Amino acid sequence: MTDFAKLLQPDRGQPARTIHVVHPDNYAEWLAKQPQRTRTAVAAHRLTGKAGNRAVLPGDGPEDWSMLLVCNESLDSPWRIASLGEQLPEGSYRLADGEPGAAMLGWLLAQYRYERYKQGDSVGPRVLLTGEPARIDETVRLATATAMVRDLVNTPASDLGPADLEAAAARLAEQHNATLTVTQGEPLAKGYPMIHAVGTAAAADRAPRLIELEWGDPAHPRVALIGKGVTFDTGGLNIKPGSGMALMKKDMGGAAHALALAGLVMAARLKVRLHLLIPAVENSISGAAFRPGDVLATRQGLTVENTNADAEGRLVLGDALTKAGEGANGRLPELIIDYATLTGAARVALGPDLPATFSNDEALAQALLDVGMAVGDPLWRLPLWDGYDDMLKSDIADMVNSAEGGYAGATIAALFLRRFVPAGIAWAHFDTFAWRPAAKPGRPKGGDALGLRAAWAVLKARYG
Repeated sequence: MTDFAKLLQPDRGQPARTIHVVHPDNYAEWLAKQPQRTRTAVAAHRLTGKAGNRAVLPGDGPEDWSMLLVCNESLDSPWRIASLGEQLPEGSYRLADGEPGAAMLGWLLAQYRYERYKQGDSVGPRVLLTGEPARIDETVRLATATAMVRDLVNTPASDLGPADLEAAAARLAEQHNATLTVTQGEPLAKGYPMIHAVGTAAAADRAPRLIELEWGDPAHPRVALIGKGVTFDTGGLNIKPGSGMALMKKDMGGAAHALALAGLVMAARLKVRLHLLIPAVENSISGAAFRPGDVLATRQGLTVENTNADAEGRLVLGDALTKAGEGANGRLPELIIDYATLTGAARVALGPDLPATFSNDEALAQALLDVGMAVGDPLWRLPLWDGYDDMLKSDIADMVNSAEGGYAGATIAALFLRRFVPAGIAWAHFDTFAWRPAAKPGRPKGGDALGLRAAWAVLKARYG
């Protein structure tokens, strides 16, 4: 993983090249104040002052140059100078005016590379100097957490199964002196029947399990983080077409988010009793696979008619939500957050950039939406519409896992999950894509963290 700590340094006046970031509205005024050599260079590049224009500007000597970027991103955007973090040569840089602020994060993430299987171009570090050294550690932690999500999601299923998610949780537990518990085999079948059912067709070395991590002072408020850990999803006996399976290595993106968020919580030593839960399975196909029409038991005691083996994520989350809601030592969680790459319906409605966000608590929902916009990690709320709850009715069980007709798919999935959240506990559910189908500055094509920084900002504000 990239050592982000080396890419941000306090500005103590050391040698560095200058970056001029100019808004299109201010471009003409800025240019008029520049020396003739700068105006000549700009003219040679045929710049118009449009957002995205850039040029290398000559200085006094042959090795003296600076960089111009015309940018219409706001001052608090993480991505304001991310394109330069990707493209500039090795060296140290500082802004000509002001501090990079939030843009430090984009500068770091622009230098992220996933190189487990293919080495990229060897480009040296691009170091950004800042006069706000107090912001460096937090920015590095956020970049590291984001890179963790990207690395896990980008790893193919051949090298990332349930045992590998367990290993990732074990590394976190060791790093932060947390307690790790893993339930599998017969105890899983009895205690978490839906998790067991979904994963039972997988090979023995990919056996299903519930991974739990506990950390923090038991006297502090209890907070549960849950991540869907389907390391590969064939669709089960409702098998996906090849095009639908192509990206299913990313179906554990919820687990990646939950792991990264737990790491942020523990690194900052928030005043919480943290409970991380990852139901880790591979939804495979064999003679042991659970079938459409099967009625599944649940940890909560409800029964679920399996109407679609490709609606498996909500099943494993249901048992995990039940466990989270039980608390420990007589203390219930006051907050549960879950992440899941749950429905194609959310992507149809909102596209890849906006995680569909559901919550049973108005204050929590508004806080997430507000802070998401503030930190450049936007969310979009969808309704837990009670009128659609009847779509989960079953003729032979307490509920179905997938409604007929295909209507309001993301909401139906969230309503299913809500049945496993105890009354009175604030809950937020992120139906996130965890993937970027096209590159943007600081955000390469591939796995990505969507909704991570918004949730972190809310947790930090409440429990910091």
